[in-house]
Amino acid sequence: MLQGKKVSFHTLGCKLNFSETSTIARLFADNGYTKTELGTATDVVVINTCSVTENADKECKRIVRSALDTSPDALVVIVGCYAQLKPTEIANIPGVDLVLGAAEKFKIINYINDVKKREQTEIHSCEIDSVNHFIDSYSVAERTRSFLKVQDGCDYTCSYCTIPLARGASRSDSITNVLNNARKIAAHGVKEIVLTGVNIGDFGKQPGSKNYEHNFLELISALDEVEGIERFRISSIEPNLLSDEIIEHVAQSKKFVPHFHIPLQSGSDKILRLMRRRYRSNLYAGRVQKIKQLMPHCCIGADVIVGFPTETEEDFKHSFDFIHSLDVSYLHVFTYSERANTDAIELKNTVPVNIRKQRNKMLRNLSVKKLRQFYTHHTGKTHTVLFEAENNNGFIFGFTDNYIKVKTVYDNNLVNQLCQVEITAIDADGIALINSCKKKYEVERIMYHA
Repeated sequence: MLQGKKVSFHTLGCKLNFSETSTIARLFADNGYTKTELGTATDVVVINTCSVTENADKECKRIVRSALDTSPDALVVIVGCYAQLKPTEIANIPGVDLVLGAAEKFKIINYINDVKKREQTEIHSCEIDSVNHFIDSYSVAERTRSFLKVQDGCDYTCSYCTIPLARGASRSDSITNVLNNARKIAAHGVKEIVLTGVNIGDFGKQPGSKNYEHNFLELISALDEVEGIERFRISSIEPNLLSDEIIEHVAQSKKFVPHFHIPLQSGSDKILRLMRRRYRSNLYAGRVQKIKQLMPHCCIGADVIVGFPTETEEDFKHSFDFIHSLDVSYLHVFTYSERANTDAIELKNTVPVNIRKQRNKMLRNLSVKKLRQFYTHHTGKTHTVLFEAENNNGFIFGFTDNYIKVKTVYDNNLVNQLCQVEITAIDADGIALINSCKKKYEVERIMYHA
């Protein structure tokens, strides 16, 4: 152990990465390190990377430079998807000392030995086919919500995606261990858990087996019985794996909130085929319709990629009109970027970058309109808000069960508290403003005013 040494972390990308960073941080704490904020003096810097977009790659380089500005002698360790996909490229970033692949990141303590900077960058990475075991992770302390990893890897072969190359085959935790981790999280006083993974609807799958030990419906049914957790939220689930039974369970669940994030990627069946997605637009529309039939108040988010190769103006218009017709609440819009070792990079008739950006802007504008429409629809209705810990310029934020963001003057007594609220107005930024609050289940009805 290296008692008295300091370590800083920075996480890029998804909720799954946040859960894994938190687990790695606990490994350092167990070995005598003190966690400190990035940008302050530190002995070790760990950057957990994403490689979904080119911007994530560039962001990694920026964070390395920034960390070394503050702590020029710090040992810099890069882990995560980018580290697995492009270890040599990362090793060439000035100041990087260690690059750890998908199987090595949880053995990080073994690779440090001391905190001296290396004369030459070390790369420790195995072939992705060798990454075939599941390592559980969850976050606590950093946020009001906890991100709980239940699945990793993906067996899908979407033509634009590098995630299977970065994370390996689909594999899952056991229901027993997920329940144990949920109880550990509850013991920390956390009230909401977000289930994370690469393809969580594939829960129960293990590498090399076509059989499923369990399925996602069995998992969420078991989690409903965990004491101490008020809310469970599903981070993202593929439309072809979101069964009627899962939707029906959430609709009557005691703890799973009415919020789904369902990747769409395109409303054009032609583009979906080229992307090698495992559904078509009619299936997606059916999932949305089923959800809204059972949970009219449910929030539904969607991922969309614009500018995929061969996407014509007609294809985009068809996709735009389809999304416009859907009763979804918000969009996460991604501009297609060429990724090495994907089949999509071989497709002809690429879309000019300026056109990709125009289409991105159009869908982001649509997302703003849809989100405001969703918020406005819920004015005058009562929901439960869970307030977060951060003091943001004198304000505290929280989310309703169906993911409406609210804001009020910061009050430490509200942190990690559930409150019954009636939303009466939405501000210019699309946030529900409030000026008073009482905890959930109190007799007095809460009124919120802009």
